[in-house]
Amino acid sequence: MRQSLLLAVCLAATTATSRAEPIHVLVWDERQPRQAEAYDNFLGDEIASRLRAAADDFELRSVALDDPEQGLGAGNLEWADVIVWWGHVRQKEVTVENARRIVDYIRRGDLDLIALHSAHWARPFVEAMNWRSVEDGRRHFETYAKDKSLTIETVSPPREYTVPTHGSALTPAYFGFKKSAAEFHGLIHLPWCCFPDYRADGKPSTITVKSPQHPIAAGLPATFQVNQTEMYNEPFHVPAPDEVIFEETWELGERFRSGMVWNIGKGKVFYFRPGHETFPVYKQPEMIQVIANACRWLGRNE
Repeated sequence: MRQSLLLAVCLAATTATSRAEPIHVLVWDERQPRQAEAYDNFLGDEIASRLRAAADDFELRSVALDDPEQGLGAGNLEWADVIVWWGHVRQKEVTVENARRIVDYIRRGDLDLIALHSAHWARPFVEAMNWRSVEDGRRHFETYAKDKSLTIETVSPPREYTVPTHGSALTPAYFGFKKSAAEFHGLIHLPWCCFPDYRADGKPSTITVKSPQHPIAAGLPATFQVNQTEMYNEPFHVPAPDEVIFEETWELGERFRSGMVWNIGKGKVFYFRPGHETFPVYKQPEMIQVIANACRWLGRNE
């Protein structure tokens, strides 16, 4: 009886210790001068500070593009459970090697990515969307290839950091054909990772929670306003997400899937749209709650 009681106490203590383990959140920021219009100490530092104040189960590091190894060395990536990523005008300075290394960590389930606003063009996000597009395409082609040998070719968007027009073919796109009686060839047009319309006028938007039971939506009202933000308008050229948590609308009629999750191998990517470095979006409590919820959900692998 005493042994059973002792075992129960030890198990309870172990469980409590496990639950108390902090979530390691790496906040990455390109840090560019225009952020000073809305933030005293860079946008990434603002997010890290507010996350630190909002939750006692996080350990945070705030790093930047100009840090050694762009803040993305093995010491930081091995330490982190989640990366919160802000990038805008310095996207192409991030090395492809660093971006692909991050996606390798995600695919193994060692790391998850939260991409904010203009990080739709961040190289780690683009690499993750490319990987997912190829995986989706492979499954699509296997349906038709059946017993034929399958080869796959990828086609990149016309030029990096360009904006598709309305009426452009939606990407990713999949085209397949029989090369011979025994061969099937699949052609994958990789996602543009952009959208046709944007407007940085600071007008408010309304976010509607589409998945109220999702942990990322915990504690949020059914609808809430982003007081000042840039507008993005669909269609967003990305692979079909596994979950759409938020939709955002504007008075002029635009709409956007503003909170989406993709499974990338054993890890996940969450994209959260509201933002712009010259508006104090991340001083708004609802925005920090979304990010904190996402860090907790991803970091705990729930």
